[in-house]
Amino acid sequence: MNILKEDNYNFSFATNGEQALEVVKNKKFDLILLDIMMPKINGFAVCEALKKDEMTKDIPVIFLSAKADIDSITKGFSLGGVDYITKPFHSAELIARVKNHLELYRAKTLLEQNNIDLNVKMKHNEERLLSELEKGQKEIIYILTEIMESTSDETGKHIRRVALISQYLAYLHPSLDEEDVKNIFHASPMHDIGKITIPREILHKPDRLTEQEFEVMKTHTTNAHQVLSKYKRKIIQAADIIAYQHHEKWDGTGYPRGLKAEEIHPYGRVVAIADVLDALTHKRVYKESWSFEESAKYIIANKGTHFDPFLVELFEQNLQKFRELIEET
Repeated sequence: MNILKEDNYNFSFATNGEQALEVVKNKKFDLILLDIMMPKINGFAVCEALKKDEMTKDIPVIFLSAKADIDSITKGFSLGGVDYITKPFHSAELIARVKNHLELYRAKTLLEQNNIDLNVKMKHNEERLLSELEKGQKEIIYILTEIMESTSDETGKHIRRVALISQYLAYLHPSLDEEDVKNIFHASPMHDIGKITIPREILHKPDRLTEQEFEVMKTHTTNAHQVLSKYKRKIIQAADIIAYQHHEKWDGTGYPRGLKAEEIHPYGRVVAIADVLDALTHKRVYKESWSFEESAKYIIANKGTHFDPFLVELFEQNLQKFRELIEET
């Protein structure tokens, strides 16, 4: 706790699970750091109780534990934890994660307050407030995207390229209108926002993930959906669709739901190609970069299996433009 005191955080301390549940009843908290191995009631049970209570269900919970097995980590996330830090940890890592999750929680709270305030004002000037709302939603997306950049391998350049590639591919699609193109451009930076909930040891692992680790990795889609699906504004809805569906595959072998063909929203199908194209053409912790030619061949070879065949045809017909977007951004 001295680590938090040095950084001027205000905090309360509980020595066991029962005391922790009493403390949260009498004070408002922005974040809870929760040990698993506690007397009387363990951390998992405390988290479960917090998530069932209407007053505390939205408070982010970070687990701190010496239990580093994948079953404990998976259970922590399934109970609603936003992060899982294994002991021993470096003080700088703890402070960085606390800061990121506080910023995320405040951004979420700001979005909720914006929605409340704007709904009240909507009666007076609907057109003006719709413009304000859209601007506010974009600002929230940029805040969340910056948080994502600081906690994963996603870089600003990658996010920008995915947005531009997605925008151009959507522009080529005859069934997507100008509003769709705009929504995809502004929402696609959120495609991997759920990765802020994935443990760093999995996110940054240079080797192939184990089956259990990959199951944890896949939860970045559902974790994002759990948050974004609560909001009904168009840009946030677009971000939800993209974050939830961009790992689905045309033949139904993708995740998290195994959707296939037209069951996958066009937004998800567009960003699936953009994300893979940029990932292939740039170095990652687990792979070297491919040439544009190699990457394009991969996209084309997976037409009708991984990717929407019509979108792949549009991609194939405009290779030079996509090359420029990759190389110039």
